[in-house]
Amino acid sequence: MASGSNWIAVISREIYLNPRFVQDKIDRMLYTLLRPLLFKLDPESAHCLTFSAIEHARKLGLLKSVPVACQPRKVMGLDFPNPVGLAAGLDKNGEHLDALAALGFGFLEIGTVTPRPQPGNPAPRIFRIPQANAVINRLGFNNHGADRLIENIKRSDYQGILGINIGKNFDTPLEKAVDDYRMGLQKVYRYASYVTINISSPNTQNLRQLQATDALDHLLNQLKSEQNKLAQTHGKYVPMVIKIAPDLEAGQIESIAALLMKHQMDGVIATNTTVSRAGIEHLPVAQESGGMSGAPLTQRATAVIHQLHCLLQGAIPIIGAGGIMSAENAREKIQAGASLIQLYTGLIYRGPDLVREVAQAICADQVKQDDSLSVQE
Repeated sequence: MASGSNWIAVISREIYLNPRFVQDKIDRMLYTLLRPLLFKLDPESAHCLTFSAIEHARKLGLLKSVPVACQPRKVMGLDFPNPVGLAAGLDKNGEHLDALAALGFGFLEIGTVTPRPQPGNPAPRIFRIPQANAVINRLGFNNHGADRLIENIKRSDYQGILGINIGKNFDTPLEKAVDDYRMGLQKVYRYASYVTINISSPNTQNLRQLQATDALDHLLNQLKSEQNKLAQTHGKYVPMVIKIAPDLEAGQIESIAALLMKHQMDGVIATNTTVSRAGIEHLPVAQESGGMSGAPLTQRATAVIHQLHCLLQGAIPIIGAGGIMSAENAREKIQAGASLIQLYTGLIYRGPDLVREVAQAICADQVKQDDSLSVQE
């Protein structure tokens, strides 16, 4: 049996030769220990505490950003260092960009932000369903407004790809929604790598009606016109994508795909949260209103990606989101047709180690695919 000093020597050598591997093990162990404590708190308090801990770790130099070895992907004209991003909703106001960047993401998406600040829906408004690895939220676009988000971006050192997700204020009538989206686009354009138009949250009354054919046609027409004006004003073209719901019928998805092509949209995120409770009806808090994310959404979100991919035929890139709880879930979305993927609820149940696990798996698959193509040639 090795002596204590020998074990110390072995561990020290491992840290020296493979610091990232050791750090991943430490991250995984720490989150395994911390999760039961966090889950004793209400979800919003746990959210704030987690970000506070991450920020303190960053300031103490404990968060060491080590990029995942990956072949960059050019999507929407942007070079993504790896295909794993943060979904909108976790950092609504862009307050934690530097800390999040250290976790290994290939890109970050912040928001949803509205033109004016708003408090969102009354608490309680987030509910965990641990038995199903799911979360229900009815936050309602709570945020400090676009101007505050921009101030936070300016204070950040983050230089990576930044998506900014915009929505309408809750008290803006649906018939004037385009005015809010136009204003949001104008405010965030110069600070974004790409802008996401969120028309699929179930937590803003009637918002999903903007996915209907006539309403979406009008919205995209107006926003594409504004995008072109802003590109001339700022001397750069910022891609614009829309985020759609998983609860659409096949015919609705077909109509949306046709409009994406018609208006030459730069991308589509599939999907947002679901209002379905299929398979979890019997679980505590499952009947709370709001959008559900996590494992019960996995297969439905992947099916929407597959249908979009068949309809779009590679003409418009797809960012896959919804129920990515493991590397295998991410692989399924890439295989279904997604070019990039985003994490959210998986981070709550698996911790930050999930980012690197997913990125390493997808990037390794890409290397194998490239090697296979080289052999065939």
